[in-house]
Amino acid sequence: MERPHRPTSWETLPTWLLTHTANHAHRLVSEGFAAVDARGYHYRLLAALDEFGPASQATLGRRSGIHVSDMVATINELADHDLVERTPDPTDRRRNVITLTAPGKRQLRRLEKQLAHSQEELLEPLSPTERDQLTHLLSTLLNHHNRRTGIDDERAPRT
Repeated sequence: MERPHRPTSWETLPTWLLTHTANHAHRLVSEGFAAVDARGYHYRLLAALDEFGPASQATLGRRSGIHVSDMVATINELADHDLVERTPDPTDRRRNVITLTAPGKRQLRRLEKQLAHSQEELLEPLSPTERDQLTHLLSTLLNHHNRRTGIDDERAPRT
């Protein structure tokens, strides 16, 4: 049986290419994190704590790009595994301060290894120079559109 002819003009459009590459990237990262019983939000929150230190839930939300409606569940999941500690803020008892624990730091290192593997798998066909060029071009696009929409760097989503 002959395959029906389908148009392929859209397959060379940057939007189509970006969308489908992003889908592959998301799948690779999600599967990698799932292999160590984690999700992307876990990585983003642990990485923000590692980089900036203890913070309130609201500050963590801004730093990690995790919406406030998802932040409590993410913190609960991490706290249930002793990866973060939630304590009342000594200056404002209505607020909690979230701190990275030693097991949380070890989990972050596992997630970083998984993420590096996912990056390597995604970018396998590219040379180191091409990888740098791709990263630069994607950053240029994202920064441009974040500025146009009023998203600052601290709130911009991260992998």
